[in-house]
Amino acid sequence: MNKKLAAALSGGAVLVLALSGCTGDGDDKVDAWAKTFCDQAQPQFQKRAAAQQSIAATAADGKPADIQAADSKAFQDFAQVGKALAAAARDAGAPPIENGEQLQQDVAKEFDAAAKAYLELKKKVDALDAKDQQKFADGLAEVADGLKRIGRMDTAALDKLTKSEVGQAVAQQPGCKSVKTSSPAAGASSAPSPGKTEAAPSPSASRSGKASAKESPKASAKS
Repeated sequence: MNKKLAAALSGGAVLVLALSGCTGDGDDKVDAWAKTFCDQAQPQFQKRAAAQQSIAATAADGKPADIQAADSKAFQDFAQVGKALAAAARDAGAPPIENGEQLQQDVAKEFDAAAKAYLELKKKVDALDAKDQQKFADGLAEVADGLKRIGRMDTAALDKLTKSEVGQAVAQQPGCKSVKTSSPAAGASSAPSPGKTEAAPSPSASRSGKASAKESPKASAKS
């Protein structure tokens, strides 16, 4: 039932920095800005990875009520991450580059917009009828479509940073390395890989089809 939502998470809304990890002499002021931002951003990337992991793990059970609760909390967490990243960009100040103030405003604005969109998505999840298997499955599919759109907003905000003049400096900061998550079967999420920025593996593989709308009446009754 929740496979589409998992696929949307792994494909479009994984909040990690796709950085090259290249090194260079850099500029002290730019490096300092990157450190200030990334130090604040690191716990947010970790929080986001944990929320993604909770969605993947819960879906293995396939019970609508459990899926609804996990997804609702995850979207709340995603919204808080967006707000915190927007605040991190503002707190770091304007990057010491040409048009740095505009970059700062754009990045913060897009993170704020994504946070607002996640809260709207949470409302949609909360409003789903978990007692009706078919309606719940249909509603979850619509939520997955919305998640893909928000994922593109997250990506746009990060792209503005990574493709700007501060991108290389950000790439060198440990706080902006991606948090690698494991599959539910493998246990808890692991630490970031040194020198690498790896997207989390697709949680769709961990989501069984046990909770499909085609469940037997007996299984449905237990939900």
